[in-house]
Amino acid sequence: MPDRSRSLLRHPDFLKLWTGETVSVFGDAITGLAVPLIAASVLNVTAFEFGLLNTLGMLPFIVLSLPAGVWVDRMRRRPILIAADLGRAAAIATIPLAFAFNALTIWQLYGVAIVVGALTVFFDVAYQSYLPSIVDRDQLVDGNGKLQITQSAAQILGPGIAGALIGILTAPLAMLLDAASFVWSAAFVGWIRKAEPPIEPHDAATDGPKPSMRSEMAAGLRYVTGHVWLRSIAATTGLANLFGQIANSIFVLYLVRDRGLAPEQIGLAFSLGGFGVLLGALVAAPMAKRLGLGRTLVISAFGFGLEWGVLAIAPESLIWPATVASVFLGGFCGVTWNVNQVSLRQAITPPRMQGRMNASMRFIVWGTIPVGALIGGTLGGIIGLRETIIVGAVGALIAFLPVTLSPVRSLREMPAAADDDGALDGDAAPAT
Repeated sequence: MPDRSRSLLRHPDFLKLWTGETVSVFGDAITGLAVPLIAASVLNVTAFEFGLLNTLGMLPFIVLSLPAGVWVDRMRRRPILIAADLGRAAAIATIPLAFAFNALTIWQLYGVAIVVGALTVFFDVAYQSYLPSIVDRDQLVDGNGKLQITQSAAQILGPGIAGALIGILTAPLAMLLDAASFVWSAAFVGWIRKAEPPIEPHDAATDGPKPSMRSEMAAGLRYVTGHVWLRSIAATTGLANLFGQIANSIFVLYLVRDRGLAPEQIGLAFSLGGFGVLLGALVAAPMAKRLGLGRTLVISAFGFGLEWGVLAIAPESLIWPATVASVFLGGFCGVTWNVNQVSLRQAITPPRMQGRMNASMRFIVWGTIPVGALIGGTLGGIIGLRETIIVGAVGALIAFLPVTLSPVRSLREMPAAADDDGALDGDAAPAT
């Protein structure tokens, strides 16, 4: 019988973190739909300019991820979360301000994308590193699952609400609500009272000179690439992001220009398809317990290719239901994958390495996103938007191979916490 006293629903600090995230991700749903609609409909950008918007937004994950991991391991994580929230609120608020003065340009969208992307790098690395300091190790899957339920609700309800708000307020003005949501998130994170574990001081007398940022970044990369489980997870996620972004970078443009869907139709399709995210969040932990952690990861990774395949083969008359199905599959497989692989990463990584591990993973797996976006925008202008989605769909079908061919597939349960070296080549921890 479960211990109700240890339920995260009775955990005040987790509830504060969860509440702040809930409001923020609903606000993000507005900007996630508003920015591409502004670019496609208000500013009438080209396919290359549209793809470049996605590229610049993800570029900080290549440039800043590794330094961010070092800083997150050197500093308290909660102040980083608060500063990143407030900075993103300020950057997003400049869009409706410029629109009000008829001064909005694609260059401002590019600038906001870079700033928000940079702050998101620090937030995401700190966020994944902060959760293990709030909840116990055996609560990580539950915690990540509950946070993903919020993401699910936002993807189900958010786009529909966003489409309606954009239709009423216009896209730039609706973004004020996203800016406010980041302020709300910062307030709730600041309300958390549980103290973080102390930062381990560097002892020059015993450890030698303080390591440079470059050496610490290299240590994080070595940890991920030398770890038999983490390496395969990074490869699968990186491939899925690369080819998925080739299609995703011109997805909204394809629906608007080639298929003539209205914002309300796109928002409703994203909302209905978002039930896949909710289902994934609900079944991720039970699925891993029933089928085994490794098999769950393999199955969810295989689904990455199906997401864009549905859209690629859909005839024009079925483009709207195909969009719903595509979003559903992507949400279900993506969340099932993320809940389990993030929990695995958090469980096996020593506290002192959490920031650098998460940053190195982000550098590898999110670093492929701007490359995919640039390729997608370029191909969209050369071979056509639908043809570009086909290219992404075909490539995404191979993403499941690295994790399928690795020892991860044999994991039954969450493994025991690793020592500082973890499961490195030649010394892999046994599958459980």
